[in-house]
Amino acid sequence: MMDVKESEELSIEQTRAMLTYDGCGSFQQRVSQLQDLQACMKWRRVENENSDIWNIFCKLLSQQTIILAINSSYVDPLEQFDTQVKKIEECFRNVFSMPDIETLKRRQSNSDETDDIEQLYQTILTTFEDTLLILISKDLYKLQLLREMIIWMNKETRYLQERVMNIISRVLKYSSRKIKGCTSIDAPCMGQLAAELAILCSYQEIPIVIQASLAIYYLLSIVKYQNEELCGLLMMESGNYPSSVLFENDFTPSTFQRNNAVIAKYVGEYLPPHLLNDFVFGLLKKLCHPPPKTANQAATLLKLVLEDYGSKVTRAAKIVDYIHKKLNIESPHILKRALLRIVALLTRSFPQKVVFQLLDYMFPVDKSVLQMWQAVSSETDPSPIVLKTILIVLKGKPGEVEGSPSQKRFSLDDTNMMPVTAAQALCTLLPVPEYKKAAAQFFPELLIALILQLHYNSEMKLKKVEDQCFAQKALRLLLKSSGLQQVDCALQKKDCWHQFSNLIFHHYGVYIIAKTLSEYKFPQFPETLHYLYKLSLEGPRRTEDSVTTVIFLIELLNNFFKDPFPEEFLALFRTWVNDPNPTVSKLSLQKIATMSSVINKVSNVRDLIVCVLNSFPSKDKTVTIQAMNTLRRLLSEMDKVTYSTLCVQIAFSYFPLMDHAMPSIRAMAIRHFGELLKEMNQYTWMLKPIVLKALVPLILFLEDAEINVVKACKYTLNICAPYFKWSSLPVLQDEYYNFEVVVLSICNSLFNNYGNYITEIICSALVYLKNSRAYLRKGAVILVGYLAKLGTHLLFQDEIDIMLKAMEKVLSDEDPSVKRMADFTYMLFKEVSDEVMDNSLKQVFRRLCHLHHFKDMTLLYNYRGRERSDSCYELDEYKI
Repeated sequence: MMDVKESEELSIEQTRAMLTYDGCGSFQQRVSQLQDLQACMKWRRVENENSDIWNIFCKLLSQQTIILAINSSYVDPLEQFDTQVKKIEECFRNVFSMPDIETLKRRQSNSDETDDIEQLYQTILTTFEDTLLILISKDLYKLQLLREMIIWMNKETRYLQERVMNIISRVLKYSSRKIKGCTSIDAPCMGQLAAELAILCSYQEIPIVIQASLAIYYLLSIVKYQNEELCGLLMMESGNYPSSVLFENDFTPSTFQRNNAVIAKYVGEYLPPHLLNDFVFGLLKKLCHPPPKTANQAATLLKLVLEDYGSKVTRAAKIVDYIHKKLNIESPHILKRALLRIVALLTRSFPQKVVFQLLDYMFPVDKSVLQMWQAVSSETDPSPIVLKTILIVLKGKPGEVEGSPSQKRFSLDDTNMMPVTAAQALCTLLPVPEYKKAAAQFFPELLIALILQLHYNSEMKLKKVEDQCFAQKALRLLLKSSGLQQVDCALQKKDCWHQFSNLIFHHYGVYIIAKTLSEYKFPQFPETLHYLYKLSLEGPRRTEDSVTTVIFLIELLNNFFKDPFPEEFLALFRTWVNDPNPTVSKLSLQKIATMSSVINKVSNVRDLIVCVLNSFPSKDKTVTIQAMNTLRRLLSEMDKVTYSTLCVQIAFSYFPLMDHAMPSIRAMAIRHFGELLKEMNQYTWMLKPIVLKALVPLILFLEDAEINVVKACKYTLNICAPYFKWSSLPVLQDEYYNFEVVVLSICNSLFNNYGNYITEIICSALVYLKNSRAYLRKGAVILVGYLAKLGTHLLFQDEIDIMLKAMEKVLSDEDPSVKRMADFTYMLFKEVSDEVMDNSLKQVFRRLCHLHHFKDMTLLYNYRGRERSDSCYELDEYKI
């Protein structure tokens, strides 16, 4: 291990080399002074009692060499800085753990040694300062070292705090001069450093206060210069050229001494948002850690800054999260109160960020979150924004992940529970007087959103807290805070809240709320109606949203308007009739049905009827049934002239339903078709082509297995009798009639009066040869057989060929009876084909057939008919 002499010589040589390399002329003089000092010390042979100071100096020179060498290397900047921080910390602890100069002087034996030790003492401090100046002259980013020095200084009170602060202020003074002419300044630590200096400006020892005030003065000068340079660049970009003379500082170092208000003013004014964020975070950490005096100082500065410059603190959510973590730790009451006051001040400036952060905590929320909501409620000015932000979340669905329908999920595990937390927050906010006033602005939105949350809570089987879910509690508070205490009491008596506990009765619960509000003539009706109307016009919504909106709107309209409703609301019902949600469709159809007594007063009757007809093909059978019932009620009261303009379109709409898979719908469609013919008997000329087209299904469905379908066919065929010039069909009066006799009777009557429609009727019958039901294929075979036999003299050869091709496909039918009849009919078509006359003569026959009477035929198939079941679907079971 080298002795002190070797260490001295090596250190000075290394220092000279590094300083010369860095090109700092002023530091060459320092090396010369060090050489002179070394020679003097060798000559004087420093006494043993000063060896500790000499060792500190030697170590400092050695560490300085390493630090400056690293500074000129190609090491990664981050690694370089981390290494330098460690080395500077070693130097700091080494240098500032020296005894003070007075102590050193007292232990010297004579005056010459006193001068030498004083020079050495100053040289050590200056060397440390020079090391910092070299680093910062290369990169202002390393001003971060000054903050680290304050942290080290605060940890150990034995350090020479005044000398530390003196060096820090001198380095900042140097930096404030160096930045002149710089176009950009990279010093991200300024906010954190300002926080440390601001605390020291109120230190108990005045020398430290003076140095801290000088330091923060130079720091703000740097920031101000940077701001002015930025403004100048922006002005030049816009075409304006700023003055080359910078504004003088409007503050002096002494203004910062133990004056928190001034510090808060200038820090808040000059620090840009990203640095002010760091300043606030730095003070926040000081607040949460001892000593108490420092915490009180930090709390005061935070309050002053956030009150006047809170809008510049952009990381409000992160600050709230930090406070939440600290509140969950056992802390003194005074600290918790200070933290909650910060939450309140942040709410004043950034209510949305604070609210979203609080709502994002996992449900069920802890006590700390509830305390923070209490703090939010203490700030009344931003109450409308707070409620509006909560309302945005409250409109969501708990457990739902937004995205495409395939990505949506619904569970309680690790999902979005923010809407439930939002309802819980309302329970804290709504009792506050100012929030009661703000809630009046959002009454309709809050009302509907909370009703939907009741449904979602039931759907998720969410556990209640204290036997009452937050949505229910918040809804009751909303009613009470809106002057609707009587409504709340009435809902209690009607056991309304119990309805929401069961998902099946949720719709009834919505109805009770709307009904009760209407009964008490709630003053918020206009706003609520307007909101529901607006909600109805918006884009796609969740299924439950649509149902709740429709139920609520219908009940309000029923209680405040007389039928018919204004056109604006009728337009909504016309839209809802064809809503993808079957419940919405049925509710709308039911409401339209209640307007039958005033149907003739509706301005756009045609549009209303058409929208009902458009719901006939619904995939939901209950919608189809409700649509037919609604249409029947409307038609029974409609003016005959208006009815006549729509009857053809309505009649055509019944055709697809006559072949519906559900027997009750088939029966209704056939019977309602007959009702239409009966009511429009004065317009037989208009409906005659439609009746002829309907004749085929009316005949074939006489073979239906369901007795209701058969009865409907009988009823409608008898109504059709006048169209075919028969008084009635006696064969249909018998319970056990012969199907083939009925077909023959109708065909005879048909050819005697409407033979010129033979082709159209045959074409309609051929379609049923492809039907999946065997009895319809069989009936179609029998019907076309008789039509072909009776119309032999009216058919063209190409028509017979088409009939033959159609019948060929039935020759291999899986039903033996159908196959047997198809074979017979196919041979019958062959015979008809052989008997075909000249085409020109057929044209004459077609023109004269309505005057000619043909002779009746005998039975061809000897088919009596299929056995039927008396069971049928009751329509009532499909009603809403």
